[in-house]
Amino acid sequence: MSEPRWWVDCLDPFGRDRAMTVIVDRGQVLLVAPPGETAVLSPQQTRRLHRALDHAADTAGGLGE
Repeated sequence: MSEPRWWVDCLDPFGRDRAMTVIVDRGQVLLVAPPGETAVLSPQQTRRLHRALDHAADTAGGLGE
């Protein structure tokens, strides 16, 4: 079974489309930003990231340790 994951669109400092990934792996939450980049998020994208992290935390908490 693959790990639960969510994608949140963002931009890099040059305005190029990128994405942040939230992954649940063995009961831990991993936040993967664009490699070597800064993620620039709008207020709406920030809310999406918040929701993704909430879902990931709920999923990770349900997996136990």
